[in-house]
Amino acid sequence: MSQKEKTVYVGMSGGVDSSVAAALLLEAGYTVVGVTLRLWEEKRPIAAANPDKICCSLSAVNEAKMVCQQLNIPHKMLDLQPEFRRWVVNNFIEEYFRGRTPNPCVLCNTKIKWESFLARVQSWGGGLVATGHYARVAYDTDSGRYRLLRGKDRWKDQSYALWGLSQESLSRTLLPLGELTKAEVRALAEKFNLRTAQKQESQEICFIPDNDYNRFIRQEAPEAAKGLAEGEIVDVEGSRLGTHRGYPFYTIGQRKGLGIAVGEPVYVAEIDPSANRLVVGRKKDLYRRGLVAERVNWVALSGLEKPRRAFVKIRYKDPGSFAHLQPISDGRMRVIFDAPQRAVTPGQSVVFYEDDLVLGGGIIQESIR
Repeated sequence: MSQKEKTVYVGMSGGVDSSVAAALLLEAGYTVVGVTLRLWEEKRPIAAANPDKICCSLSAVNEAKMVCQQLNIPHKMLDLQPEFRRWVVNNFIEEYFRGRTPNPCVLCNTKIKWESFLARVQSWGGGLVATGHYARVAYDTDSGRYRLLRGKDRWKDQSYALWGLSQESLSRTLLPLGELTKAEVRALAEKFNLRTAQKQESQEICFIPDNDYNRFIRQEAPEAAKGLAEGEIVDVEGSRLGTHRGYPFYTIGQRKGLGIAVGEPVYVAEIDPSANRLVVGRKKDLYRRGLVAERVNWVALSGLEKPRRAFVKIRYKDPGSFAHLQPISDGRMRVIFDAPQRAVTPGQSVVFYEDDLVLGGGIIQESIR
């Protein structure tokens, strides 16, 4: 290996996974540099109430620095706030105003934790990048492509959030935790005597630590939010049931917080921004036979020219289902499920699998009744 191939910049969040990733690479003989990405700075009172849940919080940065000191490796801070605002936060807000529910982790991984990070690494003289994601990367000599595979720990598998990575990004990536379970990672952290061994994980979106999307959207896009008008809530037959407070503050499948009482549970089945209307229905009204995906990125394949059967996931914790993929045009794909699926949500990711192999993925543009 050349010196560039031996130098690995590890994205370190101050958590146990990235800490163990750095320790394993150091043990394997790589020259390791820990890098903490500065992505978002929350200066408002919400930061004081949620100090350990803020993206790039002072405590997280300090944890990462001290782990690097334990491992006797350099630590860098990399400020990518403008890129994060442009690619992740702006998109998050825009998607909600389109009546869609985005997955910011997918864009953050693709555009920030890989593309932007790798560009900076190149300016530092080159090298590989590594993270604590539970997924695997392997080179396939037959196809000449880098492949993305599920992590060994199916419960922790994060391949769903990595479908947007390019071949260039994958070619410069190491994922040391792909063959490990979370329990094994905890055990290794104890073995390496890492201070993060028992640190718990945060489940919220990192830049919205209180999980209040309504507050965040109004805070970050006050003028646009000010222009929102209340609108109708109707049932699937079109009968008026009540009034909503602004369609961007709802998502497909939502049951709580609708402010209506009809004698049985009802859920948001459709969001119509053009009519400023929410359509609600019973659980059976949430099911769809398929979807159209846009901005499709193929990982294991160079493209898809004819229909293909695959296993698909339409959200991170979705157990998945089989479907047929049908190419349309302009980087879009029609997906027809073997059995109707619940709460197919525009803006979320759909990822195509073949066993453990990630074929590719895209953004859900619309559902098919």
